Amino acid sequence: MQTPAATIPHLIAAGFHALSDPLRISVLELLRQQELCVCDLCAALEVSQSKLSFHLKTLKEAGLVNSRQEGRWIYYSLNIPQFNVLEEYLAGFRHTRVISSVRRCCD
Repeated sequence: MQTPAATIPHLIAAGFHALSDPLRISVLELLRQQELCVCDLCAALEVSQSKLSFHLKTLKEAGLVNSRQEGRWIYYSLNIPQFNVLEEYLAGFRHTRVISSVRRCCD
């Protein structure tokens, strides 16, 4: 299923917002290695589960992480396709022609 074009700016903004917090970056770095349970993330980051849950919710809403439940535990992993969306968005700026002349507005 394709994402409607109108939601792309929302996904990009949510992705960059999610990447704007050092704790969330630390979570992503841990998940880069392997899928992890909430309890493992809490221990590795030395944060409470309630604090971590807030940040995981932000990452999940941005589409950067996937979650799955196994028994009473929730495991998190990276959602690589969403990182590809952000990467492609930024890569588009590399190909943008730089305007060298100064343009005056309303002359």
